[in-house]
Amino acid sequence: MLPFGTIRSRLISRVVVLAIMLLMVDRTIAGLQDGAVGEFEAHGDIGAPKMAGTASYDEAQQQYALSAGGVNMWGQKDEFHFVWKRLSGDFIIQARIELLGKGVDPHRKVGLMIRPTQEADAPYVDGMVHGDGLTSLQFRRTKGGITEQIQLPVKGADVMQLERKGPRYIFSAARFGDPFTESEVSDITLGDEVLVGLALCSHNGDVTERALFKDVRLVRPAKDGFVPYRDYIGSVLEILDVQSGRKQVLHRSDQPFEAPNWTHDGKALIFNTSGRNPEWRGRLHRFDLATRQSTIIDTGTNNRNNNDHVLSFDGKMLGISDQSLQGTGSTIYTVPVGGGTPKRITQLAPSYLHGWSPDGKYLIYTGGRNSEFDIYRIASDGSGAEVNLTNFKGLDDGPEFTPDGKFIYFNSVRSGLMQIWRMRPDGSHPEQITNDQFNNWFPHISPDGQSIVIISFPKDIDPADHPYYKRVYIRLMPIAGGAPKVVAYLYGGQGTINVPSWSPDSKKVAFVSNTDTIK
Repeated sequence: MLPFGTIRSRLISRVVVLAIMLLMVDRTIAGLQDGAVGEFEAHGDIGAPKMAGTASYDEAQQQYALSAGGVNMWGQKDEFHFVWKRLSGDFIIQARIELLGKGVDPHRKVGLMIRPTQEADAPYVDGMVHGDGLTSLQFRRTKGGITEQIQLPVKGADVMQLERKGPRYIFSAARFGDPFTESEVSDITLGDEVLVGLALCSHNGDVTERALFKDVRLVRPAKDGFVPYRDYIGSVLEILDVQSGRKQVLHRSDQPFEAPNWTHDGKALIFNTSGRNPEWRGRLHRFDLATRQSTIIDTGTNNRNNNDHVLSFDGKMLGISDQSLQGTGSTIYTVPVGGGTPKRITQLAPSYLHGWSPDGKYLIYTGGRNSEFDIYRIASDGSGAEVNLTNFKGLDDGPEFTPDGKFIYFNSVRSGLMQIWRMRPDGSHPEQITNDQFNNWFPHISPDGQSIVIISFPKDIDPADHPYYKRVYIRLMPIAGGAPKVVAYLYGGQGTINVPSWSPDSKKVAFVSNTDTIK
Protein backbone atom coordinates (compact mmCIF):
# COMPACT_ATOMS: atom_id res chain seq x y z
CA MET A 1 0.00 0.00 0.00
CA LEU A 2 1.22 3.45 -0.90
CA PRO A 3 1.70 5.98 1.90
CA PHE A 4 -1.26 8.30 2.45
CA GLY A 5 0.81 11.34 1.42
CA THR A 6 1.70 9.77 -1.92
CA ILE A 7 -1.94 8.87 -2.65
CA ARG A 8 -3.03 12.41 -1.75
CA SER A 9 -0.34 13.90 -4.00
CA ARG A 10 -1.37 11.78 -6.98
CA LEU A 11 -5.06 12.64 -6.49
CA ILE A 12 -4.22 16.33 -6.43
CA SER A 13 -2.13 15.94 -9.61
CA ARG A 14 -4.98 14.18 -11.41
CA VAL A 15 -7.46 16.87 -10.36
CA VAL A 16 -5.12 19.56 -11.66
CA VAL A 17 -4.67 17.75 -14.98
CA LEU A 18 -8.44 17.28 -15.31
CA ALA A 19 -9.03 20.96 -14.56
CA ILE A 20 -6.50 21.99 -17.25
CA MET A 21 -8.16 19.65 -19.78
CA LEU A 22 -11.59 21.06 -19.01
CA LEU A 23 -10.23 24.58 -19.34
CA MET A 24 -8.74 23.74 -22.75
CA VAL A 25 -12.04 22.23 -23.92
CA ASP A 26 -13.96 25.26 -22.68
CA ARG A 27 -11.50 27.56 -24.45
CA THR A 28 -11.86 25.59 -27.68
CA ILE A 29 -15.65 25.78 -27.56
CA ALA A 30 -16.27 29.31 -26.38
CA GLY A 31 -13.06 31.25 -25.92
CA LEU A 32 -11.32 32.18 -22.70
CA GLN A 33 -13.68 34.79 -21.23
CA ASP A 34 -12.07 37.53 -19.21
CA GLY A 35 -13.56 40.37 -17.16
CA ALA A 36 -15.14 43.66 -18.12
CA VAL A 37 -13.19 46.15 -20.18
CA GLY A 38 -14.44 49.72 -20.49
CA GLU A 39 -18.13 49.77 -21.41
CA PHE A 40 -18.08 46.09 -22.38
CA GLU A 41 -18.80 43.23 -20.00
CA ALA A 42 -16.25 40.68 -21.22
CA HIS A 43 -13.65 39.73 -23.81
CA GLY A 44 -11.99 36.56 -24.99
CA ASP A 45 -10.79 34.45 -27.88
CA ILE A 46 -13.41 32.95 -30.17
CA GLY A 47 -12.37 29.53 -31.45
CA ALA A 48 -8.92 28.38 -30.37
CA PRO A 49 -6.28 30.77 -31.74
CA LYS A 50 -2.70 29.61 -31.25
CA MET A 51 -1.78 33.15 -30.17
CA ALA A 52 -4.04 34.35 -27.35
CA GLY A 53 -5.55 37.81 -27.64
CA THR A 54 -5.81 40.64 -25.14
CA ALA A 55 -7.96 43.73 -24.57
CA SER A 56 -7.55 46.85 -22.43
CA TYR A 57 -9.22 50.21 -21.96
CA ASP A 58 -7.43 53.53 -21.49
CA GLU A 59 -9.86 55.65 -19.48
CA ALA A 60 -7.90 58.88 -19.95
CA GLN A 61 -7.85 58.50 -23.74
CA GLN A 62 -11.23 56.75 -23.83
CA GLN A 63 -9.93 54.12 -26.26
CA TYR A 64 -9.61 50.33 -26.47
CA ALA A 65 -6.48 48.40 -27.44
CA LEU A 66 -6.77 44.84 -28.77
CA SER A 67 -4.23 42.22 -29.74
CA ALA A 68 -5.22 39.02 -31.51
CA GLY A 69 -4.12 35.96 -33.40
CA GLY A 70 -6.45 33.65 -35.30
CA VAL A 71 -6.34 32.01 -38.70
CA ASN A 72 -9.49 33.73 -40.04
CA MET A 73 -13.02 35.02 -39.56
CA TRP A 74 -14.49 33.28 -42.56
CA GLY A 75 -15.63 29.93 -43.89
CA GLN A 76 -17.56 27.82 -41.40
CA LYS A 77 -15.81 28.81 -38.17
CA ASP A 78 -13.83 31.71 -36.75
CA GLU A 79 -10.69 32.46 -34.76
CA PHE A 80 -10.30 35.99 -33.41
CA HIS A 81 -10.40 38.12 -30.26
CA PHE A 82 -13.72 39.66 -29.28
CA VAL A 83 -14.79 42.35 -26.79
CA TRP A 84 -18.54 42.23 -26.22
CA LYS A 85 -21.65 43.39 -24.43
CA ARG A 86 -25.00 41.57 -24.38
CA LEU A 87 -27.77 43.66 -25.95
CA SER A 88 -31.30 43.06 -27.15
CA GLY A 89 -33.60 45.06 -29.39
CA ASP A 90 -32.36 47.84 -31.66
CA PHE A 91 -28.92 49.43 -31.20
CA ILE A 92 -26.01 51.13 -32.93
CA ILE A 93 -22.30 50.57 -32.30
CA GLN A 94 -19.79 53.11 -33.64
CA ALA A 95 -15.99 53.36 -33.62
CA ARG A 96 -12.94 54.85 -35.27
CA ILE A 97 -10.50 52.04 -35.99
CA GLU A 98 -6.74 51.91 -36.49
CA LEU A 99 -4.68 48.81 -37.35
CA LEU A 100 -1.22 49.24 -35.83
CA GLY A 101 1.96 48.55 -37.75
CA LYS A 102 2.53 47.30 -41.27
CA GLY A 103 1.05 43.89 -40.54
CA VAL A 104 1.95 40.44 -41.85
CA ASP A 105 -1.11 39.26 -43.75
CA PRO A 106 -2.99 41.69 -46.06
CA HIS A 107 -6.27 40.18 -44.88
CA ARG A 108 -5.91 40.82 -41.17
CA LYS A 109 -9.34 42.09 -40.14
CA VAL A 110 -10.63 44.61 -37.64
CA GLY A 111 -14.15 45.86 -37.08
CA LEU A 112 -17.53 45.57 -35.36
CA MET A 113 -19.31 42.27 -34.69
CA ILE A 114 -22.78 40.97 -33.74
CA ARG A 115 -23.25 37.26 -32.95
CA PRO A 116 -25.56 35.25 -30.65
CA THR A 117 -22.89 33.15 -28.91
CA GLN A 118 -19.16 32.67 -28.45
CA GLU A 119 -19.23 29.45 -30.45
CA ALA A 120 -16.69 29.48 -33.28
CA ASP A 121 -19.27 28.47 -35.92
CA ALA A 122 -22.08 30.78 -34.72
CA PRO A 123 -24.01 32.86 -37.24
CA TYR A 124 -23.03 36.53 -37.24
CA VAL A 125 -23.04 39.90 -38.95
CA ASP A 126 -19.98 42.13 -38.92
CA GLY A 127 -18.42 45.14 -40.60
CA MET A 128 -14.71 44.68 -41.29
CA VAL A 129 -11.79 46.47 -42.86
CA HIS A 130 -8.88 44.33 -44.03
CA GLY A 131 -5.21 45.19 -43.90
CA ASP A 132 -5.22 45.83 -47.66
CA GLY A 133 -8.15 48.27 -47.34
CA LEU A 134 -11.00 45.98 -48.39
CA THR A 135 -14.11 47.06 -46.47
CA SER A 136 -17.05 44.68 -46.33
CA LEU A 137 -20.25 43.60 -44.62
CA GLN A 138 -19.72 39.92 -43.72
CA PHE A 139 -22.31 37.46 -42.45
CA ARG A 140 -22.91 33.79 -41.71
CA ARG A 141 -26.59 32.99 -42.06
CA THR A 142 -26.73 29.77 -40.01
CA LYS A 143 -24.62 27.91 -37.47
CA GLY A 144 -21.78 26.24 -39.36
CA GLY A 145 -22.76 27.92 -42.62
CA ILE A 146 -20.44 29.50 -45.17
CA THR A 147 -19.50 33.14 -44.68
CA GLU A 148 -20.75 35.61 -47.30
CA GLN A 149 -19.86 39.25 -47.86
CA ILE A 150 -20.90 42.48 -49.57
CA GLN A 151 -17.94 44.67 -50.50
CA LEU A 152 -18.33 48.41 -50.03
CA PRO A 153 -16.80 50.81 -52.55
CA VAL A 154 -14.86 52.66 -49.83
CA LYS A 155 -11.29 51.44 -49.32
CA GLY A 156 -9.37 51.64 -46.08
CA ALA A 157 -12.32 52.79 -43.99
CA ASP A 158 -11.39 53.96 -40.50
CA VAL A 159 -14.86 55.03 -39.28
CA MET A 160 -17.50 52.32 -38.85
CA GLN A 161 -21.05 51.94 -37.64
CA LEU A 162 -23.07 48.74 -37.33
CA GLU A 163 -26.77 49.04 -36.60
CA ARG A 164 -29.55 46.59 -35.89
CA LYS A 165 -32.97 47.97 -36.71
CA GLY A 166 -35.62 45.28 -36.45
CA PRO A 167 -34.67 42.55 -38.95
CA ARG A 168 -32.13 44.79 -40.72
CA TYR A 169 -28.38 44.92 -40.12
CA ILE A 170 -26.89 48.09 -41.59
CA PHE A 171 -23.14 48.59 -41.98
CA SER A 172 -21.84 52.12 -42.59
CA ALA A 173 -18.19 52.91 -43.28
CA ALA A 174 -16.09 55.88 -44.33
CA ARG A 175 -12.63 57.29 -44.43
CA PHE A 176 -12.59 60.01 -41.78
CA GLY A 177 -13.83 63.25 -43.31
CA ASP A 178 -16.18 61.61 -45.82
CA PRO A 179 -19.87 60.72 -45.45
CA PHE A 180 -20.80 57.12 -44.79
CA THR A 181 -21.27 54.48 -47.49
CA GLU A 182 -23.87 51.87 -46.49
CA SER A 183 -24.80 48.26 -47.14
CA GLU A 184 -27.27 46.01 -45.35
CA VAL A 185 -28.62 42.49 -44.98
CA SER A 186 -32.03 41.63 -43.57
CA ASP A 187 -32.66 37.89 -43.82
CA ILE A 188 -30.49 36.67 -40.95
CA THR A 189 -31.88 35.52 -37.61
CA LEU A 190 -29.52 35.98 -34.67
CA GLY A 191 -32.11 36.05 -31.88
CA ASP A 192 -33.09 38.97 -29.68
CA GLU A 193 -30.17 38.89 -27.23
CA VAL A 194 -26.80 39.07 -28.97
CA LEU A 195 -23.15 39.81 -28.23
CA VAL A 196 -22.13 43.18 -29.67
CA GLY A 197 -18.61 44.52 -29.80
CA LEU A 198 -15.10 44.89 -31.19
CA ALA A 199 -13.22 42.24 -33.15
CA LEU A 200 -9.67 41.65 -34.39
CA CYS A 201 -8.10 38.75 -36.32
CA SER A 202 -4.47 38.43 -37.50
CA HIS A 203 -5.38 36.02 -40.37
CA ASN A 204 -2.16 34.15 -39.55
CA GLY A 205 -2.11 31.61 -36.76
CA ASP A 206 1.51 32.33 -35.86
CA VAL A 207 1.15 36.11 -35.70
CA THR A 208 -0.31 38.61 -33.22
CA GLU A 209 -1.73 41.85 -34.63
CA ARG A 210 -2.82 44.97 -32.76
CA ALA A 211 -5.50 47.63 -33.22
CA LEU A 212 -6.98 50.67 -31.50
CA PHE A 213 -10.68 51.46 -31.26
CA LYS A 214 -11.41 55.15 -30.59
CA ASP A 215 -14.65 57.07 -30.10
CA VAL A 216 -16.51 53.85 -29.36
CA ARG A 217 -20.19 54.48 -28.75
CA LEU A 218 -23.03 52.11 -27.92
CA VAL A 219 -26.30 53.82 -28.79
CA ARG A 220 -29.86 52.83 -28.02
CA PRO A 221 -32.03 54.76 -30.55
CA ALA A 222 -35.45 56.21 -29.85
CA LYS A 223 -38.20 53.62 -30.13
CA ASP A 224 -40.38 53.56 -33.22
CA GLY A 225 -43.49 55.65 -32.76
CA PHE A 226 -41.99 58.11 -30.27
CA VAL A 227 -43.68 61.54 -30.28
CA PRO A 228 -41.25 64.48 -30.69
CA TYR A 229 -41.31 67.05 -27.86
CA ARG A 230 -43.30 64.63 -25.73
CA ASP A 231 -41.06 61.55 -25.63
CA TYR A 232 -37.33 61.91 -24.89
CA ILE A 233 -34.26 59.73 -24.46
CA GLY A 234 -31.03 60.46 -22.62
CA SER A 235 -28.22 62.82 -23.56
CA VAL A 236 -24.42 62.68 -23.69
CA LEU A 237 -22.29 65.82 -23.36
CA GLU A 238 -19.18 65.55 -25.55
CA ILE A 239 -16.22 67.64 -26.68
CA LEU A 240 -14.89 67.37 -30.23
CA ASP A 241 -11.38 68.26 -31.38
CA VAL A 242 -12.25 69.64 -34.81
CA GLN A 243 -8.91 68.87 -36.45
CA SER A 244 -8.38 65.29 -35.28
CA GLY A 245 -12.06 64.39 -34.86
CA ARG A 246 -11.31 62.99 -31.42
CA LYS A 247 -14.38 62.95 -29.14
CA GLN A 248 -14.44 62.94 -25.34
CA VAL A 249 -17.48 62.09 -23.22
CA LEU A 250 -17.91 64.47 -20.26
CA HIS A 251 -21.34 63.69 -18.87
CA ARG A 252 -24.30 61.35 -19.38
CA SER A 253 -27.87 61.63 -18.14
CA ASP A 254 -31.11 59.74 -18.65
CA GLN A 255 -32.75 63.17 -18.41
CA PRO A 256 -32.46 65.11 -21.69
CA PHE A 257 -30.34 68.24 -22.04
CA GLU A 258 -29.35 70.29 -25.08
CA ALA A 259 -27.25 72.96 -26.78
CA PRO A 260 -24.00 73.66 -24.90
CA ASN A 261 -22.39 77.13 -24.99
CA TRP A 262 -18.72 77.36 -24.02
CA THR A 263 -18.05 80.17 -21.52
CA HIS A 264 -15.39 82.69 -22.55
CA ASP A 265 -13.07 81.82 -19.68
CA GLY A 266 -12.98 78.23 -20.98
CA LYS A 267 -14.02 76.83 -17.60
CA ALA A 268 -17.63 75.79 -18.16
CA LEU A 269 -20.42 74.87 -20.53
CA ILE A 270 -23.97 76.20 -20.35
CA PHE A 271 -26.83 73.99 -21.49
CA ASN A 272 -30.59 73.82 -21.11
CA THR A 273 -32.55 70.86 -19.83
CA SER A 274 -35.69 69.58 -21.51
CA GLY A 275 -38.11 66.68 -21.19
CA ARG A 276 -41.36 66.19 -19.30
CA ASN A 277 -40.14 66.60 -15.72
CA PRO A 278 -41.34 70.09 -14.65
CA GLU A 279 -38.51 70.45 -12.10
CA TRP A 280 -35.94 69.73 -14.83
CA ARG A 281 -37.46 71.11 -18.02
CA GLY A 282 -36.57 74.64 -19.10
CA ARG A 283 -33.67 75.28 -16.70
CA LEU A 284 -30.23 76.56 -17.66
CA HIS A 285 -27.22 74.83 -16.12
CA ARG A 286 -23.56 75.72 -15.79
CA PHE A 287 -21.41 72.60 -16.13
CA ASP A 288 -17.97 73.02 -14.54
CA LEU A 289 -15.33 71.35 -16.71
CA ALA A 290 -12.94 70.78 -13.79
CA THR A 291 -15.39 69.21 -11.32
CA ARG A 292 -17.81 67.75 -13.90
CA GLN A 293 -20.69 69.09 -11.79
CA SER A 294 -23.57 71.29 -12.89
CA THR A 295 -25.44 74.06 -11.08
CA ILE A 296 -28.65 75.83 -12.08
CA ILE A 297 -28.31 79.39 -13.36
CA ASP A 298 -30.83 81.68 -11.71
CA THR A 299 -33.15 83.16 -14.35
CA GLY A 300 -35.88 84.22 -11.94
CA THR A 301 -39.39 83.42 -13.13
CA ASN A 302 -38.07 82.59 -16.61
CA ASN A 303 -37.90 78.86 -16.07
CA ARG A 304 -39.04 77.55 -19.45
CA ASN A 305 -35.88 78.25 -21.42
CA ASN A 306 -35.46 76.48 -24.76
CA ASN A 307 -32.28 75.59 -26.64
CA ASP A 308 -31.70 79.06 -28.16
CA HIS A 309 -29.35 80.76 -25.67
CA VAL A 310 -26.26 82.75 -26.63
CA LEU A 311 -23.38 84.45 -24.81
CA SER A 312 -22.35 87.98 -25.74
CA PHE A 313 -18.93 88.33 -27.39
CA ASP A 314 -17.42 89.71 -24.17
CA GLY A 315 -18.87 86.78 -22.20
CA LYS A 316 -20.63 88.97 -19.65
CA MET A 317 -24.24 88.56 -20.74
CA LEU A 318 -26.43 85.63 -21.65
CA GLY A 319 -29.29 85.97 -24.09
CA ILE A 320 -32.10 83.46 -23.56
CA SER A 321 -35.27 82.37 -25.33
CA ASP A 322 -37.98 81.62 -22.81
CA GLN A 323 -41.58 80.44 -23.02
CA SER A 324 -42.82 81.30 -19.52
CA LEU A 325 -45.26 83.99 -20.61
CA GLN A 326 -48.55 82.25 -21.24
CA GLY A 327 -49.91 82.61 -24.75
CA THR A 328 -46.88 84.38 -26.23
CA GLY A 329 -44.48 81.62 -27.32
CA SER A 330 -40.70 82.01 -27.20
CA THR A 331 -39.57 85.50 -26.13
CA ILE A 332 -36.01 86.85 -25.88
CA TYR A 333 -34.47 88.14 -22.66
CA THR A 334 -30.99 89.03 -21.46
CA VAL A 335 -29.47 88.21 -18.07
CA PRO A 336 -25.97 88.44 -16.53
CA VAL A 337 -24.02 85.27 -17.33
CA GLY A 338 -23.94 84.33 -13.64
CA GLY A 339 -27.71 84.69 -13.33
CA GLY A 340 -30.08 87.40 -12.18
CA THR A 341 -33.36 89.04 -13.16
CA PRO A 342 -33.92 88.73 -16.93
CA LYS A 343 -34.75 91.78 -19.02
CA ARG A 344 -37.32 91.35 -21.76
CA ILE A 345 -36.05 92.35 -25.21
CA THR A 346 -38.59 91.26 -27.85
CA GLN A 347 -42.27 92.11 -27.62
CA LEU A 348 -43.35 89.91 -30.52
CA ALA A 349 -43.30 86.13 -30.41
CA PRO A 350 -42.24 83.56 -31.24
CA SER A 351 -38.64 84.79 -31.27
CA TYR A 352 -35.65 82.43 -31.10
CA LEU A 353 -32.27 83.96 -30.30
CA HIS A 354 -29.16 82.93 -32.25
CA GLY A 355 -26.55 85.66 -32.05
CA TRP A 356 -25.11 88.88 -30.65
CA SER A 357 -23.24 91.49 -32.67
CA PRO A 358 -19.52 91.67 -31.73
CA ASP A 359 -19.97 95.17 -30.27
CA GLY A 360 -22.85 93.93 -28.10
CA LYS A 361 -25.33 96.44 -29.52
CA TYR A 362 -27.67 94.05 -31.35
CA LEU A 363 -29.30 90.65 -31.09
CA ILE A 364 -30.23 88.63 -34.18
CA TYR A 365 -32.90 85.98 -34.10
CA THR A 366 -35.52 84.00 -35.99
CA GLY A 367 -39.01 85.39 -35.68
CA GLY A 368 -42.33 83.86 -36.66
CA ARG A 369 -44.46 86.64 -38.12
CA ASN A 370 -47.56 86.24 -40.30
CA SER A 371 -46.95 82.50 -40.82
CA GLU A 372 -43.39 83.11 -42.07
CA PHE A 373 -40.08 82.63 -40.25
CA ASP A 374 -37.46 85.24 -41.08
CA ILE A 375 -34.36 86.76 -39.52
CA TYR A 376 -34.63 89.92 -37.42
CA ARG A 377 -32.36 92.34 -35.60
CA ILE A 378 -33.10 94.36 -32.46
CA ALA A 379 -31.12 96.55 -30.08
CA SER A 380 -29.76 94.44 -27.22
CA ASP A 381 -31.23 96.82 -24.64
CA GLY A 382 -34.71 96.32 -26.11
CA SER A 383 -35.06 99.88 -27.39
CA GLY A 384 -36.57 100.51 -30.80
CA ALA A 385 -38.45 98.25 -33.15
CA GLU A 386 -37.17 95.01 -34.63
CA VAL A 387 -35.72 95.14 -38.15
CA ASN A 388 -36.59 92.47 -40.71
CA LEU A 389 -33.38 91.28 -42.46
CA THR A 390 -34.82 88.54 -44.69
CA ASN A 391 -38.18 88.25 -46.40
CA PHE A 392 -37.91 85.19 -48.63
CA LYS A 393 -40.74 82.67 -48.64
CA GLY A 394 -39.80 79.67 -46.52
CA LEU A 395 -37.69 79.24 -43.41
CA ASP A 396 -34.59 81.37 -42.69
CA ASP A 397 -32.99 80.42 -39.39
CA GLY A 398 -29.82 80.19 -37.27
CA PRO A 399 -28.31 83.68 -37.82
CA GLU A 400 -24.86 84.33 -36.38
CA PHE A 401 -22.39 87.23 -36.74
CA THR A 402 -18.79 86.70 -37.76
CA PRO A 403 -16.34 87.96 -35.10
CA ASP A 404 -15.38 90.92 -37.31
CA GLY A 405 -19.04 91.89 -37.68
CA LYS A 406 -18.90 91.96 -41.48
CA PHE A 407 -21.32 89.11 -42.18
CA ILE A 408 -24.27 87.23 -40.77
CA TYR A 409 -24.30 83.51 -41.59
CA PHE A 410 -27.60 81.64 -41.52
CA ASN A 411 -29.43 78.63 -42.97
CA SER A 412 -32.26 78.85 -45.49
CA VAL A 413 -34.51 76.62 -47.63
CA ARG A 414 -34.73 79.21 -50.40
CA SER A 415 -32.71 77.02 -52.80
CA GLY A 416 -34.55 73.76 -52.03
CA LEU A 417 -32.71 71.79 -49.36
CA MET A 418 -31.64 73.61 -46.20
CA GLN A 419 -28.28 75.23 -47.02
CA ILE A 420 -25.87 77.73 -45.48
CA TRP A 421 -26.01 81.35 -46.65
CA ARG A 422 -24.50 84.65 -45.59
CA MET A 423 -25.48 88.31 -45.93
CA ARG A 424 -24.36 91.75 -44.85
CA PRO A 425 -25.46 92.95 -41.38
CA ASP A 426 -28.26 94.99 -42.99
CA GLY A 427 -29.59 91.94 -44.84
CA SER A 428 -28.19 92.89 -48.24
CA HIS A 429 -26.14 90.80 -50.69
CA PRO A 430 -27.25 87.27 -49.69
CA GLU A 431 -25.03 84.53 -51.13
CA GLN A 432 -25.18 80.75 -50.87
CA ILE A 433 -22.24 79.04 -49.15
CA THR A 434 -23.09 75.30 -49.26
CA ASN A 435 -24.81 73.43 -52.08
CA ASP A 436 -24.79 69.68 -51.48
CA GLN A 437 -27.02 66.67 -50.82
CA PHE A 438 -27.50 67.37 -47.10
CA ASN A 439 -29.80 69.61 -45.08
CA ASN A 440 -27.31 71.93 -43.35
CA TRP A 441 -28.19 73.85 -40.18
CA PHE A 442 -26.75 76.24 -37.61
CA PRO A 443 -23.47 77.68 -38.93
CA HIS A 444 -21.20 78.50 -35.99
CA ILE A 445 -18.12 80.61 -36.67
CA SER A 446 -14.96 79.97 -34.64
CA PRO A 447 -13.74 82.79 -32.36
CA ASP A 448 -10.69 83.30 -34.59
CA GLY A 449 -13.01 83.75 -37.59
CA GLN A 450 -11.33 81.01 -39.64
CA SER A 451 -13.74 78.06 -39.53
CA ILE A 452 -17.41 77.13 -39.53
CA VAL A 453 -19.08 74.05 -38.05
CA ILE A 454 -22.53 72.95 -39.16
CA ILE A 455 -24.84 70.04 -38.42
CA SER A 456 -25.92 68.09 -41.50
CA PHE A 457 -29.12 66.03 -41.69
CA PRO A 458 -29.89 63.46 -44.41
CA LYS A 459 -31.59 64.48 -47.61
CA ASP A 460 -34.80 62.60 -46.71
CA ILE A 461 -35.49 64.92 -43.75
CA ASP A 462 -37.98 67.74 -44.29
CA PRO A 463 -35.66 70.69 -45.13
CA ALA A 464 -37.61 72.95 -42.77
CA ASP A 465 -37.19 70.54 -39.84
CA HIS A 466 -34.22 69.69 -37.60
CA PRO A 467 -35.67 66.73 -35.68
CA TYR A 468 -34.47 64.80 -32.67
CA TYR A 469 -32.76 61.43 -32.85
CA LYS A 470 -31.32 61.06 -36.33
CA ARG A 471 -28.01 59.88 -37.79
CA VAL A 472 -26.29 63.19 -38.43
CA TYR A 473 -22.85 64.68 -39.09
CA ILE A 474 -21.01 67.61 -37.64
CA ARG A 475 -19.02 69.10 -40.52
CA LEU A 476 -16.18 71.62 -40.63
CA MET A 477 -15.39 74.08 -43.42
CA PRO A 478 -12.96 76.98 -43.86
CA ILE A 479 -14.68 80.34 -43.79
CA ALA A 480 -12.55 81.32 -46.81
CA GLY A 481 -14.25 78.60 -48.85
CA GLY A 482 -14.02 74.89 -49.55
CA ALA A 483 -16.08 71.75 -49.19
CA PRO A 484 -17.19 70.76 -45.69
CA LYS A 485 -15.62 67.62 -44.22
CA VAL A 486 -17.19 65.36 -41.61
CA VAL A 487 -15.55 65.68 -38.20
CA ALA A 488 -18.15 63.79 -36.13
CA TYR A 489 -20.51 60.91 -36.92
CA LEU A 490 -23.27 60.71 -34.34
CA TYR A 491 -26.84 60.03 -33.30
CA GLY A 492 -28.41 63.37 -32.41
CA GLY A 493 -30.10 66.29 -34.17
CA GLN A 494 -32.29 68.79 -32.36
CA GLY A 495 -30.25 70.18 -29.46
CA THR A 496 -26.87 68.87 -30.69
CA ILE A 497 -25.33 72.23 -31.70
CA ASN A 498 -28.25 74.68 -31.89
CA VAL A 499 -26.10 77.40 -30.32
CA PRO A 500 -22.51 78.68 -30.68
CA SER A 501 -20.40 76.08 -28.89
CA TRP A 502 -16.75 76.74 -29.85
CA SER A 503 -14.01 76.73 -27.23
CA PRO A 504 -12.31 80.12 -26.78
CA ASP A 505 -9.13 78.83 -28.50
CA SER A 506 -11.08 77.75 -31.62
CA LYS A 507 -9.83 74.16 -31.30
CA LYS A 508 -12.86 72.33 -29.94
CA VAL A 509 -16.64 72.24 -30.12
CA ALA A 510 -19.04 71.03 -27.43
CA PHE A 511 -22.09 69.07 -28.55
CA VAL A 512 -24.81 66.71 -27.35
CA SER A 513 -25.47 63.23 -28.72
CA ASN A 514 -28.35 60.99 -27.68
CA THR A 515 -29.01 57.47 -26.49
CA ASP A 516 -31.64 55.66 -24.50
CA THR A 517 -30.50 53.72 -21.45
CA ILE A 518 -28.10 50.91 -22.36
CA LYS A 519 -28.67 47.81 -20.23
